[in-house]
Amino acid sequence: MSAAPSPSAGPRKRPQAGGARAPHGACGKPPRGSQRLGARERLRKPAEFRDAFNQGRPTVGRYLVLWQRRRRDAERRLGVIASKRTLRKAVDRNRAKRLLREAYRRNRHRFRGNRDVVLIARKPLAHASLAVVEDELLRLARKGGCFAE
Repeated sequence: MSAAPSPSAGPRKRPQAGGARAPHGACGKPPRGSQRLGARERLRKPAEFRDAFNQGRPTVGRYLVLWQRRRRDAERRLGVIASKRTLRKAVDRNRAKRLLREAYRRNRHRFRGNRDVVLIARKPLAHASLAVVEDELLRLARKGGCFAE
């Protein structure tokens, strides 16, 4: 005799460990409310990046290049670039973009509201810490005149 379940038994269900599930957001992680960079706060289209490069000016640092573009009707928006030519491994490109976004997100209240900012990752960024990247971003923003005084 075979101990295989009969086809009429239906799909197996896993028992839930610990009873009922915790409500969303109750797993110890902080809520992601107003801290996020929404779609309106990001540069998405190639034309938006092109405009920033054509009309903006670069400020160069060791870990990143900051481009800014003044706009009359703009909210502050961010674009991030980590190219395959500079950072060969996808893991390094993703980490670089994550570091740049987080450094900007923590300090976006300091930036002027009428600017588009494009951050371009440079090779040393692959092994830098968030604190170093944040310091560099603030230094370049101050040098480039991005801060609201």
